[in-house]
Amino acid sequence: MQEKRIAVLGSTGSIGTQTLEVCEKHGFPVAALCANQNWKLLEQQARKFRPQAVCLVDEIAFRQAKLALADTPVRVLCGQEGMLELAALDSVDLVLNAVVGIAGLRATMTALAAGKTLALANKESLVTGGKLVMQAAQDHHVPILPVDSEHSAIFQCLEGHNCREEFHKIILTASGGPFFGKTRDQLKAVTVKEALSHPNWSMGAKITVDSATLMNKGLELIEAAWLFGKSAQDVDIVVHRESVVHSAIELCDGSVIAQLGVPDMKIPIQLALTYPRRLDCDVRRLKLTDYAKLTFFEPDYETFRCLWACKRAFQLGGLYPCIVNGANEQAVELFLKGKISFLQIGELVEASLGLPVSRGEYSLADVFSADTAARAFVLEHAGC
Repeated sequence: MQEKRIAVLGSTGSIGTQTLEVCEKHGFPVAALCANQNWKLLEQQARKFRPQAVCLVDEIAFRQAKLALADTPVRVLCGQEGMLELAALDSVDLVLNAVVGIAGLRATMTALAAGKTLALANKESLVTGGKLVMQAAQDHHVPILPVDSEHSAIFQCLEGHNCREEFHKIILTASGGPFFGKTRDQLKAVTVKEALSHPNWSMGAKITVDSATLMNKGLELIEAAWLFGKSAQDVDIVVHRESVVHSAIELCDGSVIAQLGVPDMKIPIQLALTYPRRLDCDVRRLKLTDYAKLTFFEPDYETFRCLWACKRAFQLGGLYPCIVNGANEQAVELFLKGKISFLQIGELVEASLGLPVSRGEYSLADVFSADTAARAFVLEHAGC
């Protein structure tokens, strides 16, 4: 079988660098690379993998990369338009979208419209424009392969089952982040450093803060509901501190099937690249006796208001998931800059649900307008 030619969008981030490690191990061809600002690492990646083209979204970084790669045949593109060009290249079979935030939505839509298999690590694509994304995948007969460990787990558990008749419920696991068991009073003085100390996973700053607020799990609830055709009521969230059970499904007869493994993103990344095949993966093997016991708890919706807000947003429908996502992206940026407190993230996200937006049909332009409105709301109410 001919290997898929891969474009990695977000190649210098945590998911992107691990994707390239998988590509290097198995000799998968890399046709295109895209990063935001880190031109030095992108240059190293380009020299190692010799893609047809690369892109830097940031214009200053683009100029640096263009100079640095002038002695190579690699084409260097710039900006959002450059990223979209990579997502639709004729030489690309599979696009792995690991861009952070709503910035990845246009790339998702472009890849689907171009008929590319989509390995999706950008959950915000489905959170902000889920109806548009799923319709595009259906219209262009393109598979969406989940890269998030939880959604990959659900995808794997569903193999061989009749989704319409047998699939009853999703059980979505959450690590609980660094503040599991804390009260709101105990979280009043949380520092940025504390919020960036995740117990199990190594991720970028924004996603790590989202894990600390449980916003990440709220976004994953919305993503799972879109990917697997379920309502918010059909998704149970359980806090599982060990991060061994990556998620599970409940079937109509009460059977529960779970996917287990060590907490290592290379497993779901590699499966998305090789599906339907499985290959040897360079990760530690799971030994259950190393853990002695696995624990499960109900999430604390009262303390972690982001999680409640996401569930409510999906219930409201329309553009409300986009609203809470935009409010969160802006609030996390303010928190990382020391301009608001940790608890204010959840307060602002919850308050954004009061914005008047469509609960029915929407366009791609409507999504970005709602995102702008949500960010403006946060800036105004945070006093920034």
